[in-house]
Amino acid sequence: MREDVEALDISDVTANWVNAEVLARQIDERIKALADLSGTPLFFGRLDYLRAPGADRAEGAAGERFYIGRRHVHDAHGDPMVIDWRAPVSQPFYRASRKDPLDVGLRRRFGYTGGDLTAYEDEHLSDPAEADTTSKLLQQEIERPRVGPMRDIVATIQPEQDEIVRSGLGGTVCVQGGPGTGKTAVGLHRVAYLLYAHRERLARTGTLVIGPNRSFLHYIEQVLPALGELSVRQATVDDLVAHVEVRGTDDAAAAVVKGDARMAAVLRRALYAHVTMPAEAVVVVRGSRRWRVPAYELEEIVRELLERDIRYGAARDALPQRIAHAVLVRMERAGEAPDDRVQDAVARSGPVKAAVKAIWPAVDPVKLVLRLLTDAEFLAEHARGLLDEDEQKTILWDRPVRGVKSARWSAADAVLIDEAADLIRRTQGLGHVVLDEAQDLSPMQYRAVGRRCTTGSATVLGDLAQGTTPWATRSWAEALAHLGKPDGVVEELTAGFRVPGEVIAYASRLLPHIAPGLTPVASVRENPGLFEVRPVAGAADVVAACAELLRHEGSTGLIAADARVPVLAEALAAAGMPYLAPGEETTRETRLTLVPASLAKGLEYDYVVLDEPRAVVDGEPDERTGLRRLYVALTRAVSGLIVAHSAPLPPQLAG
Repeated sequence: MREDVEALDISDVTANWVNAEVLARQIDERIKALADLSGTPLFFGRLDYLRAPGADRAEGAAGERFYIGRRHVHDAHGDPMVIDWRAPVSQPFYRASRKDPLDVGLRRRFGYTGGDLTAYEDEHLSDPAEADTTSKLLQQEIERPRVGPMRDIVATIQPEQDEIVRSGLGGTVCVQGGPGTGKTAVGLHRVAYLLYAHRERLARTGTLVIGPNRSFLHYIEQVLPALGELSVRQATVDDLVAHVEVRGTDDAAAAVVKGDARMAAVLRRALYAHVTMPAEAVVVVRGSRRWRVPAYELEEIVRELLERDIRYGAARDALPQRIAHAVLVRMERAGEAPDDRVQDAVARSGPVKAAVKAIWPAVDPVKLVLRLLTDAEFLAEHARGLLDEDEQKTILWDRPVRGVKSARWSAADAVLIDEAADLIRRTQGLGHVVLDEAQDLSPMQYRAVGRRCTTGSATVLGDLAQGTTPWATRSWAEALAHLGKPDGVVEELTAGFRVPGEVIAYASRLLPHIAPGLTPVASVRENPGLFEVRPVAGAADVVAACAELLRHEGSTGLIAADARVPVLAEALAAAGMPYLAPGEETTRETRLTLVPASLAKGLEYDYVVLDEPRAVVDGEPDERTGLRRLYVALTRAVSGLIVAHSAPLPPQLAG
């Protein structure tokens, strides 16, 4: 298929060089999408239908056989050999059961090692005599070593996951999922499914995956290309709102206030305070005639624009045309016959421009936010009744700044600027947005994301128990309201495919203290995994635990409180043990990653050594946030976990 595309000759099929460039780019993207992936088979399953799909039962039509894979594959004659996993005919591979076989006689799973077919497993779903068994190939795939970046899960999607993946484009879905329930994979595969089912629409409107940090995005960046989808953008929230260079930081109290949804109302007041009701008439000279629009009529025009609640900039653009229209009405009453060109000329005239500048001045969103944060009187005027005096003092900058470029903007300031920019000019929307690790966003950050999918839909992924910011999400209903999607459907995933049973049970001891209402994750893994709580004397013993785990196949993560990372880095170097930073790809020689606890979210390793749980808790501004950070760190392991401590463990872990 790739060679056929490479052999296409477009020299005589395009009308001009522009069309030729567009077609050449499309062909290039098609070739990239058809790239071979080493170790990745073209098919992983087979369905034998009792009847041809869609055939009437009375017809007695012969069954059909379909091979299911990551991509559609056809032969030299164009006949299908492998069916895309997203096609409707493939759905029973994930949904069929003995209770409801969906007209499937046989489901076959194939097992691979390094791209070579090594095993297969059959389920005769319509045979009542066959015993119901757990798929060993499915278990092996779930429990395979985690080396390198995240991979797709098309061979192991479970029925409850498939329902979310195949949900329609029109609705927003919020997935609450504990550690290892596959929520990130479900979100990415939903994007792939939507691009398959609504390709033309999403090609026009665009899709975006938003992750918490660059390390996380690097970890997931190969999933969609492996499924043939190359057009999906990936970004962090900070990338979306990068109107200024972020060089400063806020303390927790200031960040909480700046991230509060009330700031949107403060910004709106401050912006529209620039609109001034006209005090005098506008007089336009055309030839020997003078045309006068009185102040009261100008005020009516301004009030009408304010009542329409359109963007500040759009209203400012409309104002000169409205004034010019009032002039044309007077011309027509005097017997003249002006046309659109006359109206445009009046709108561009000096008197009208001067009136617009005085009534509805242009506002720079960056300067607006700067004034709010540096001018106590300006802030007090527009925050009255919204923020109390202490909250105002919390967000005011301590020292004056010379200007926009010299200001030390924080990440929360950039979000405020994005809000102000949207009040002035509408932010361009996308067809679909996936928001991962959403529980850590502030209300203002939710608003920033929501602006990117105002006319589209979203997939929101997160775990309330893993919220590790002072402004962490309290409920998904509240989050969806800030996102502008109050009608979004909340789905909960509780089956754990990644974390061993003993490990998740130990971590779940923290749930009553960090998220009392959540259902604990139930591990479905048959392998109990390795789990040990080990007292140690110091960093050397922690390094020894890493060396012990590296004897196993797969990756190992050493997770520690951020303040402990330099000490452990020095100990690893002294022991001659190479290590990677989060997001860097493991190699045959280096399979150990040193992970600050603040960056552990969303990552996974075959084996984990967790250093000093008490230090992880104490590294956060409050105990609840610290316990949530510890919950994240405890649930990064796929096959085994050693909890190494010299200080006493947090009492919440006592069982």
